[in-house]
Amino acid sequence: MNVYYNPLDKVCKSVTGGIKRNEDLVINVFGDGDEPCLFVLFKDGGEAQYLHMKKCGRCWTVTLNFSETGLYFYYFIIGGSKAGAGKFRDLAFSEQISCYQIVVYAEEFSTPDWFKGGVMYQIFPDRFCRGKDIPIGKGKWLHTKWDEAPEYRMNAQGKILNNDFFGGNFDGITGKLDYLASLGVTVVYLNPIFKAFSNHRYDTGDYMQIDPLLGSDADFDNFITECERRKIRVILDGVFNHTGDDSRYFNKYGNYDELGAYQSRDSKYYAWYNFKHFPDKYESWWGIDVLPSVNESCESYSQFITGENGVIDHWMRRGVSGFRLDVADELPDDFIEKIRKAARNVKSDALIIGEVWEDASNKIAYSKRRKYLQGKELDSVMDYPLKDAIIDFVKTGKTASLRETIAMLSDNYPKCVLDSLMNILGTHDTARILTVLGGIPANNKDEMNKISLSDTAREQAKHLLKIAAILQFTLFGVPCVYYGDEIGMEGYGDPFCRHTFDWDKQDNELLEFYKKLGRLRQRAFGLFRDSEYREIFADDKCLVYERAKGVEQVIVAVNMGSDIFDIKYNGRMFDFLSGECYENVFTIKPLTATILTDFKP
Repeated sequence: MNVYYNPLDKVCKSVTGGIKRNEDLVINVFGDGDEPCLFVLFKDGGEAQYLHMKKCGRCWTVTLNFSETGLYFYYFIIGGSKAGAGKFRDLAFSEQISCYQIVVYAEEFSTPDWFKGGVMYQIFPDRFCRGKDIPIGKGKWLHTKWDEAPEYRMNAQGKILNNDFFGGNFDGITGKLDYLASLGVTVVYLNPIFKAFSNHRYDTGDYMQIDPLLGSDADFDNFITECERRKIRVILDGVFNHTGDDSRYFNKYGNYDELGAYQSRDSKYYAWYNFKHFPDKYESWWGIDVLPSVNESCESYSQFITGENGVIDHWMRRGVSGFRLDVADELPDDFIEKIRKAARNVKSDALIIGEVWEDASNKIAYSKRRKYLQGKELDSVMDYPLKDAIIDFVKTGKTASLRETIAMLSDNYPKCVLDSLMNILGTHDTARILTVLGGIPANNKDEMNKISLSDTAREQAKHLLKIAAILQFTLFGVPCVYYGDEIGMEGYGDPFCRHTFDWDKQDNELLEFYKKLGRLRQRAFGLFRDSEYREIFADDKCLVYERAKGVEQVIVAVNMGSDIFDIKYNGRMFDFLSGECYENVFTIKPLTATILTDFKP
């Protein structure tokens, strides 16, 4: 049966991706036959509706309008045969069909324009830069050398205490803001900064206090002021699923001058936690007893985080522009809604990003479908699917996974979310991208601590990283550089992906490459902010795509195979990386990645 439908083609689906509530949506299926075509639609968990599509010439058509937000699925029955989503979203006939989907979101839903088109930079505060000396606290120790390895060995009780520090602080970060500006950075994402016992600070001790090892309130305020002077925004890590056991709220060790939940059922914080047997058995994050889980549905906890003068309100008024929510799929939907509302009550363009590792449009967490992208919860998510697909492409040389992921995201996400995705290649939770691309396995932490790439392996990994970074910076969304990736830092998983930034030993070639990508984003800011993605050509090994808006155009060509291709056009285009100009034709050579622009670099 000769039938064509692809939701990424606007002649088939009038709106690409998610749609607004009460917005008309036209669906067209093209084919030469006269068979009846049914459009089968059902809301998530609801009954199916069978709509007869009208045949008009060579297409069957139906117009939809959704009065309720939500997640909807659909497929077709053409001439009695079922047809649903196939490879790259093309129509596929099968009895075991995969449904297409539509996210219907609230009319007023928007994502911050200031975030789109920019460059994000993630900093693990203890490891980026040490400014003035700050005394270490009780129960913690300071490395004597900045370039030492983080402590990874267990103590006699079989625990890793994470109580070793290097002394990175706000004074140090502030002193490097010009460096960040040279990378084109427009927003800094900080791993937790609130008072805590550990070096990673995901064990919050006091949500209202800067960790003393990072500096004073004045140091933080100065950091914000200096960021604003350079037009750099700041978002914080919001860890609201659990606290530390050594916290003002739990106070297991009596280090705070307030009655904690662990100490007494009479504590005003007792209802925040879920005790199985008071006081020693309680719910904790993934069974880690130093991270007692909180009950987000507890009214007093919810008010403390999202109410007037609460945590969100406090830090937004201190100058931050939003939050990245740790383990977002462990936070109830209504709690995330309250966080977003609290942030936007202070700043109408506040940004809320969720840590979600899968497709956020249809995510099921703990047996419940989540509503992340329907207008009241998240603005964006960390784009782990794209990260994995980019890495797969550059390592295997095969385009299929990347093309499928691009199609999936484009089809499933609202456009305003697509433009705001946090495009990562590595984070504090994953191995360094250069190490991943180097491909040398390590069997245990002792090996992880010792292994580094040979000169040959490093050069090959750098070549692949440049290609991956081109994709990261030119696909839809906002690239987020994990501190040190731009200078070629290596490291396996936690804590080896959290080495200190090596200010004395930088890969200047790689650094200059990242600076060029930052300049590209600056030069074509409007284009990268919200332009459409269009695939121009693809085969098994080569992908060519366009980002275009108005008179500006950027063409990206990545060829991981051995074939040679020509891109033909009228006029001149420039290789942004080399600066060379090409008339009417550009030859894509094997194992290369190129950015062509219609403006001079």
